[in-house]
Amino acid sequence: MEKKSTVALFGAGSWGTALALQLARNGSIVNLWGHQADHIDSMISANENSTYLPGIFLPSTIRPTASIAGCLVDADVVLIAIPSKAFRTFLKLLKPFIDPTMSVFWASKGFEIDSGKLLHELVMEELPGHNYGVVSGPTFATEVAKSLPAAITCAGNDGSTAKYFSSLLHGSRFRCYTSDDVIGVELGGALKNILAIAVGTADGLGFGANTRAALITRGLAEVMRLGAELGARQETLMGLAGLGDLILSCTDDQSRNRRFGLAIGQGKTVEQAVFEVKQTVEGLRAAKAIYLIAQKMRVELPIMEQTYHVLYNNKDPRDAVKALEDRPQRSELN
Repeated sequence: MEKKSTVALFGAGSWGTALALQLARNGSIVNLWGHQADHIDSMISANENSTYLPGIFLPSTIRPTASIAGCLVDADVVLIAIPSKAFRTFLKLLKPFIDPTMSVFWASKGFEIDSGKLLHELVMEELPGHNYGVVSGPTFATEVAKSLPAAITCAGNDGSTAKYFSSLLHGSRFRCYTSDDVIGVELGGALKNILAIAVGTADGLGFGANTRAALITRGLAEVMRLGAELGARQETLMGLAGLGDLILSCTDDQSRNRRFGLAIGQGKTVEQAVFEVKQTVEGLRAAKAIYLIAQKMRVELPIMEQTYHVLYNNKDPRDAVKALEDRPQRSELN
């Protein structure tokens, strides 16, 4: 009988739990770690994540734990699904326990805000020598948890490692495509959050479908422009992890970044909007990191720049729209 793979999955929020369910459906054993012991105890006693995915049964092959060392018992591979703001800190906590030969994947989206570094750079610094990869694409946790059809991309620095991990996720209702463009997959997943805030803000202001389509399309041009500077491939940014995730996050109210933007457009403060969403808004942090990156690299990202000013400099969203409208005419291809 073929040995089941064991995945050490760190992050018991909605996305981490949804991925745990998908891995379990495909036959893996999943040690699912969360940092709050009472939350883990609740998951064990109720056989569900009542905080984030209420009503969805957790099979016995998902084993919740509040111990980092316990999560790694018998593990073949690590998957991290925690907010990007805690990513480096968590890698430091993980380092004393992890086998030096174990591969590390993550489903987190964002940047280290102060340095502007992508998450693979943090892995290279904190866990040098480990093979690594990222999974990202147009997926909402609730739909994955319910096994509704979806597709995602898995990119890694080692082809065989990425193929192995993607095979753990890939199933009849969840297609997992492979790639070696880690930077492109990371960028697509992080930048779409900023643009979802921008589109949500425009919708909150009462602008129409024309505005939404224009922001998505010109936002994609900004993603491509920055991607070219950072070494991402255009076909990746036009794929699932780029355009696919951008469309999803900008157009459906399951997106917490879009909901955050809607609240901003309706006149809420940043603090009020964060409270209203009640979950991590990755685009809020990413907007600051990208603004600093764009200034340093002198890359023109007008939509993301105006989003930053609204979020961090109290710029009125209508003034931000006016600034975009008043930009000089130019060729669409520049």
